[in-house]
Amino acid sequence: MTLTPPAWKPGQDPDPTETAEWIDSLEAVIQRDGPERAAYLLDHLLQRASQRKLDLRWRFNTPMRNTIAPGEQPAYPGDPVLEAKLCAAVRWNAVAMVMRANQASSELGGHLATFASAADLYEVAFNHFLRAGPQGDVVFYQPHAAPGMYARAFLEGRLSEDQLLHYRREVGGQGLSSYPHPWLMPDFWSYPTGSMGLGPVQAIYQARFMKYLERRGLLAPSDRKVWCFVGDGEMDEPEARGALSVASREGLDNLIWVVNCNLQRLDGPVRGNGSIVQELEAAFGAAGWDTLKVLWGSEWDDLFARDDRGLILERMNTTLDGEYQNYKARDGAYGREHFFGGSPELRGLVSHLSDAEIQDLRRGGHDPLKIHAAYARAVQAKRPTVVLALSVKGYGLGSAGEGKNTAHQQKKLDAGQLRAFRDRFKLPLSDDQLQTLAFYRPPEDAPEMRYLRGRREALGGPLPARQVRAERLEPPAREDLIGAVRGSEDRPVSTTMAFNQLLLTLLRHPVLGPRVVPIIPDEARTFGMNALFRQFGIYAPEGQRYRPEDADQLLYYREAEEGQVLQEGINEDGAFASWMAAATAYSTHGLMTLPFYTFYSMFGFQRVGDLAWAAADARARGFLMGATAGRTTLSGEGLQHQDGHSLLLASSVPTCRAYDPAFAYELAVIVHHGLREMLTEDRDHYYYITLMNETYLHPAMPPGAEEGIVRGMYRLRALQDTSGPHVRLLGSGTILREVLRAAELLADDWGVGAEVWSVTSFGELRRDGMEAERLSRLHPEETARPSFVGTHLNQSTAPVIAATDYLRAVPDMIRPYLRADYVTLGTDGFGRSDTRAALRTFFEVDAHHIVLAALKALSDQGTLGAQTVTRAMERYDLDRPKANPLTS
Repeated sequence: MTLTPPAWKPGQDPDPTETAEWIDSLEAVIQRDGPERAAYLLDHLLQRASQRKLDLRWRFNTPMRNTIAPGEQPAYPGDPVLEAKLCAAVRWNAVAMVMRANQASSELGGHLATFASAADLYEVAFNHFLRAGPQGDVVFYQPHAAPGMYARAFLEGRLSEDQLLHYRREVGGQGLSSYPHPWLMPDFWSYPTGSMGLGPVQAIYQARFMKYLERRGLLAPSDRKVWCFVGDGEMDEPEARGALSVASREGLDNLIWVVNCNLQRLDGPVRGNGSIVQELEAAFGAAGWDTLKVLWGSEWDDLFARDDRGLILERMNTTLDGEYQNYKARDGAYGREHFFGGSPELRGLVSHLSDAEIQDLRRGGHDPLKIHAAYARAVQAKRPTVVLALSVKGYGLGSAGEGKNTAHQQKKLDAGQLRAFRDRFKLPLSDDQLQTLAFYRPPEDAPEMRYLRGRREALGGPLPARQVRAERLEPPAREDLIGAVRGSEDRPVSTTMAFNQLLLTLLRHPVLGPRVVPIIPDEARTFGMNALFRQFGIYAPEGQRYRPEDADQLLYYREAEEGQVLQEGINEDGAFASWMAAATAYSTHGLMTLPFYTFYSMFGFQRVGDLAWAAADARARGFLMGATAGRTTLSGEGLQHQDGHSLLLASSVPTCRAYDPAFAYELAVIVHHGLREMLTEDRDHYYYITLMNETYLHPAMPPGAEEGIVRGMYRLRALQDTSGPHVRLLGSGTILREVLRAAELLADDWGVGAEVWSVTSFGELRRDGMEAERLSRLHPEETARPSFVGTHLNQSTAPVIAATDYLRAVPDMIRPYLRADYVTLGTDGFGRSDTRAALRTFFEVDAHHIVLAALKALSDQGTLGAQTVTRAMERYDLDRPKANPLTS
């Protein structure tokens, strides 16, 4: 006989009795054998279900109720009355600050709704959990909630009323930045999160780096936590979700996220047709996180207790986020009719409540008791933990924006809305104070102010706060580094190979060595860095629990709990986030570490440009090594691997110093200068340095070249004969060798003299030129300071020809500071695969084309005849009708 299973739909139970029996059986196992046995049985049931091809997409979701039941809540340790007064004052000052800024100028903007929804989430954290000081917690704040952080700091006396009046007006020097910007407020903010999604990925890798430092013995083990406050709309950013599995894989029990699920992004609902809370619970659960739901306030506890049939929970499970938004944007009568009106039984559960009481049924994100219970469990968790807190965007703003699609753009409240706000939060403000938007700070001896100071003193001091307390370190002597990469004599090497030798020298340094953090995104063998694996080990929190395939080889793949190398896999964002954690350890941990992140240059700035900008904001210190750089050096890889623009992108970051060294001694001088700036002089710069994989002979450093190498250019070959026509040739990186060859051809074939300059940084030369130009403009009656370029290249009218392996826009950066005719050659257009020689001819940056450019420049000046240029094209077989590589 064939049994036909009953037809049923999700959300409907065709046999409640059988369901109850299964639940009773589970409870019996828990009571008799403990939760571990119950989990074991469930795991095996799920395995069998998977084998039988059952649909298990629901396995990481729980019903739409609080994870922590009322009976499991710990006693609240604070004073709810005093905390409510403090939170109300913070709310008001945040509103007043934004509104007064917009009264001063409608250009300034600001946000009210995000902090309004998250105020209680922060207040509970500040009063009971977020620790400050040297062993304090690391906190990443939601950027749009910044006004609330300023408002609380004002209550603490850390910010003045004048500073609040200059919110988003920073040019005068006393203002407050729009979002968390350490560059602009270096004593207040620690981590930039203004580009949404970057806070979450930074938090994960910051927590991981703390574990790394502990396992390597550089930090004492502690119970410090990394907190990240993030919005549910922000969780759509790939950077926000992309590294979730890293946290569980690495066992980051020091990581807590608080997702403010106010159900709205900037324009409307995050998931109007679904449930963002359930979606996030499934995503975090699948990634191995503990998830804690804080959905409903204490007022719901009685309703759940009265509902023995689970009608309210069933309604919650099937309500869409777009509908939840409606319930708070409208009044209690609407909620009675549309949420509770589905059946007489459901309506009867709230018959004793007025419409106003229904409207006041809080969501969990606005109930300190529920929030505290979740936080208390989170800090004890043995895995990374996320708190999913349901809230209302614009909570407290009433008709001005509570739960409305326009909430994010709301900048002001009218007189009636201000009075409603005051009355709702019981603020002791007069109508005149409302009208003038007066900031409110209770008297210093008020109970709530004593409570405020006491709580923060107990937790180590005020937050947000940034303190730089790292000791200064002395880098190795420059001679030691240059000695490590002295001229290669008869052995051709690449600048990548020279860098590896330099890095080994630093790693072996008795003081600095342990502070060096090598970071590689799964290309160590490409860069010839696999020797680091055996000597220094790859960081792995569980060590190496297997025998590697290449264990019998000298350079085997060695993972170790105390490993020094961060091998990040194919993950540029994660690698850069690790680099940022190391590059800011001097302020986060009071520990100077020195990160070297080596990566395919093409997959550098263009892929992680947002993080590179945030690193500058964070005042990062470290080295980014753009390996296999240039458009013609990585010959066989083609269009999407060849880099012609990283120097241009790097030069756009204000604190990034971008260099393109050709020889090993240039590389050593640049790295040594960076070490001294960062370790000894406390300069908040970071360096981008290109590395090539092309091997050639490297000369010893000429005397007196150091200053020019650092400042951007130095004369490599002087002009031998000034009696005839001559030119100045500039080259950088690997194309410098083509320039040197071109100088020989000009002399041997055409009788033209050439002096050769090695340009290590067009970007640094441009910055110097801009500063000289600015000083001259602002001090018209003083003798102008010449630019570094002008000092060395404006003493002659001989043409200047510059050739690089990058876009012509790179050498064009110094054009405004030259008086002589200036010709640039570069590799505009797409890359392609071929030999290096063929590519350099194709892009017209080889020695022959450099000669041609020099002869044409002399012809244009009238020094040589045009026929000389024609003869050169014939002699070198240069193709006239060839398609332009820029457009072909």
